[in-house]
Amino acid sequence: MEVLRVSQCCRIYGHGSLAVRALDHVSFQVRRGEFIAIIGPSGSGKSTLMHILGGVDRPDQGQVIVEGTEITSLNETQLAVFRRRQVGLIYQFYNLIPVLTVQENIMLPLLLDGRRPDPATVEALLEQLGLTKQRNLLPSQLSGGQQQRVSIGRALIHQPAILLADEPTGNLDSRNSQQVMTMLRRANRQRNQTCIVITHDENIALQADRILVLEDGRIVKDEVLRR
Repeated sequence: MEVLRVSQCCRIYGHGSLAVRALDHVSFQVRRGEFIAIIGPSGSGKSTLMHILGGVDRPDQGQVIVEGTEITSLNETQLAVFRRRQVGLIYQFYNLIPVLTVQENIMLPLLLDGRRPDPATVEALLEQLGLTKQRNLLPSQLSGGQQQRVSIGRALIHQPAILLADEPTGNLDSRNSQQVMTMLRRANRQRNQTCIVITHDENIALQADRILVLEDGRIVKDEVLRR
């Protein structure tokens, strides 16, 4: 079942001779439960694509459809609701709220949406992330790997349609990088969570089921590694 469709998306920054085409007629589809890596050199358009998929930015041309909703036609209020309910975002630098505890950071998407977190779900997620003992600590009291695990929990707590991870291991050592990928794979397999990971690390990309290669704003390769 298709969860995401990107059709002929273009994004141009600047005007005239200074214009930069960050995305150039990008099209692809994603089935529910797929684990996809998007790779490419710096400046290839990876982050621009992620921002458009997450409803943070808009394409100048084309469509993005998530679970039947064309998000490119939504207004800003509707996009904010879409991001809260349908997208889980994981960034390289964690983006945790420094004055909130581990548990509060994880529950934040539900609280912002006016929903009451299910205690059993929160407890199970803390255990899966290995953060039960750290639940009442602040981000400043955690290691980098632990902070990234909190951001994974925050992205998963509301069971989003798609989980978008932008260089999720870029700020971590090899041991913590592998732990993060193991957690993302576990969410993919156990929860059937659709995951899209943007990375420059081919070793990370090879852990996905499918790889899209982006160069100069275009998809130049779409390879299925495993089904």
